[in-house]
Amino acid sequence: MKVLANDGISKSGIKALEKGGFEVITTKVAQEQVANFINAHEIRVILVRSATKVRKDIIDACPSLKIIGRGGVGMDNIDVAYAREKGIHVINTPASSSESVAELVFAHLFSGVRFLHDANRNMPLEGDTNFDGLKKAYANGIELRGKTLGIIGFGRIGQAVAKMALGLGMKVIASDKYVGEAVIRVDFYNGQFINVDIQTEPMEDLFKHADFITLHVPAQEGYVIGRDELKGMKDNVGIINAARGGVIDEVALLEALDEGKVLFAGLDVFENEPTPEIKILMHPKISLTPHIGAATEEAQDRIGTELAEQIISLLKTEK
Repeated sequence: MKVLANDGISKSGIKALEKGGFEVITTKVAQEQVANFINAHEIRVILVRSATKVRKDIIDACPSLKIIGRGGVGMDNIDVAYAREKGIHVINTPASSSESVAELVFAHLFSGVRFLHDANRNMPLEGDTNFDGLKKAYANGIELRGKTLGIIGFGRIGQAVAKMALGLGMKVIASDKYVGEAVIRVDFYNGQFINVDIQTEPMEDLFKHADFITLHVPAQEGYVIGRDELKGMKDNVGIINAARGGVIDEVALLEALDEGKVLFAGLDVFENEPTPEIKILMHPKISLTPHIGAATEEAQDRIGTELAEQIISLLKTEK
């Protein structure tokens, strides 16, 4: 049986699938040609990340499909309910990339509180002629230790962020419509660990108390953070979005940055991908990455092998 990994798959994932008797095709097929390719090659499984969309048109046009797999957490690029109505398995890897996304959140946090994003832009231009000036410009850094981190969305990734925050000596406040509390285990050397119980709070309380805010919510209608929410936050708040583009009103965010309400932002995702607004890309108070939250070798290995295990388990009786 053939598997089309249209947005790529790790070598470990390919190896596991081939060992299970599957043929893996990693050709990148353009979105408008996906259905034709699936039918022409009798593809039984399509694997995607965030680039390829598997909507009703592809599902209806491709009777050979048995599994749609998403390498990652969110499945907003797949018509999940419709696919399952048609008897197609829809799978994902919700736990595989949590640590990688959480680490990127802290990369943006460290970048923001120490001006690394801006210093790395200006040092190559002025470092040899204006060293003292730049030193003065970036001299007012902030420590993360002792500050309060607000986590909006307290699923696997949000809890991974909480664990890292606690390890840094931060205070954690979380808000989630569906999670009331969670036990965060922080591991230390020699098998020692501590458990920290965190009960989620209303989002309004999070806005009042958080020095920094990070979002870990799925794509949805409307903004999670817009003008009204920004007004309810503490002055000089830092905001990180490594979840989905469109959960923050970018126009309102730019206004808040320019007014000094928001100290800095870190964005891995954008309202308009893959062509973010130039005002976002050029803003000196925004740390930027191109949607790479899960893009570590370790996470991709876990994603590939986990997808392979699920596919083999689901289709082993049909080969």
